[in-house]
Amino acid sequence: MIIGIVAIDKNFGIGRDGKLPWHFSADLKHFKETTKGNAVVMGANTWRSIGKPLPDRLNVVLSRSSDLELPAEVMKLASWDEIVKLAELLNKDIYIIGGARTYASLADVIDEWIVTEIPIEVKDADTFMPRDFLGRFELENTRDLGDGLTVRYLRRK
Repeated sequence: MIIGIVAIDKNFGIGRDGKLPWHFSADLKHFKETTKGNAVVMGANTWRSIGKPLPDRLNVVLSRSSDLELPAEVMKLASWDEIVKLAELLNKDIYIIGGARTYASLADVIDEWIVTEIPIEVKDADTFMPRDFLGRFELENTRDLGDGLTVRYLRRK
């Protein structure tokens, strides 16, 4: 299954200067517990902002750039087609973890979304999710993480 996982502020902001514009331990813990043992797919900019493979996960960078240097344990794929093929081969879920262009390029193949609602408005956010990105999905469940954080689990209609 291909699952998008994202945290958004009240204005659908997801980033500032290539990084998360907040720090909520409960959100980071939820992300780690959810994605651990599975595959994570990220764009080159997200890869650069993280700077190292996430442990206990198959790390995949979606990029067409031939200049991108990755450690041997990180897989590079060039298209959403290859991500879909990988999902068919793996006996685990694939989590799309960002950034905005990667979410947009894989929007048509995402089966489910896990969206953490961050209870703040980041005034200087510079990266956003489209306001209608969940338009073809329906709410399955919610979870309260504390600190005003709500996680919504949505499945494609």
